[in-house]
Amino acid sequence: MKRFYTEVRTEAKADGYVITLDGRTVMSPGKETLCLSSQALAEAVAEEWRAQDADINTTTMPISTLANTAIDRVKPRFDAVAHDIAHFAGTDMLCYRADEPVDLAARQREVWTPYLDWARDSLNAPLQTTSGIMPVQQDEAALAAIAAEVFSHDYFELTALHEFTNGFGSVVLALAYMKGFAAFDAVWRASILDQAAQEENWGEDYEAIEKKENLLRDLMTACRFLSLVRD
Repeated sequence: MKRFYTEVRTEAKADGYVITLDGRTVMSPGKETLCLSSQALAEAVAEEWRAQDADINTTTMPISTLANTAIDRVKPRFDAVAHDIAHFAGTDMLCYRADEPVDLAARQREVWTPYLDWARDSLNAPLQTTSGIMPVQQDEAALAAIAAEVFSHDYFELTALHEFTNGFGSVVLALAYMKGFAAFDAVWRASILDQAAQEENWGEDYEAIEKKENLLRDLMTACRFLSLVRD
């Protein structure tokens, strides 16, 4: 699509902030008003519109993409998205440990256990661990506690939480980051612990490296999005 506007502004409304292009309010792809929860988020989206050249390239507008996702896909399906996130707790990656090699099992205990301890103490959600492939039945009260925490977010934060949960492969890691238990770098390293161990033993695979870099980029975008929502 060709750039069709000159001036980009943000405007405060009763229920949030909107972006205007030559005075016309920006709409989401789903034809909803792009009304954002914070001025910082609105300014970031506006800056992506300002940065466009003669042709509009939406791949260079990652914050706008997440904002559109929040409004078009998460807000109208809030309960379904929240349930999808909370469902991760039943088979959370941190609960499934290796028997061998011994050094990997030890690293999993060292790195992952503090996050499960945090979930137990801060969320009142004690999760059981197991080794091998057989599933472990988690306590319903623990699962309900995690679900309650997931549902406590608004639809903008839930959008970020969905990105983190899928990207980290763990709702415990996602919540630990969002609630400030651990910095992003530490949570990221915990999420790729198994992959890192495999690369140490067998070397790096080009496709795996590219996939990891793309995932890291997307997660960093989600980090910025969350920061803007909370600003």
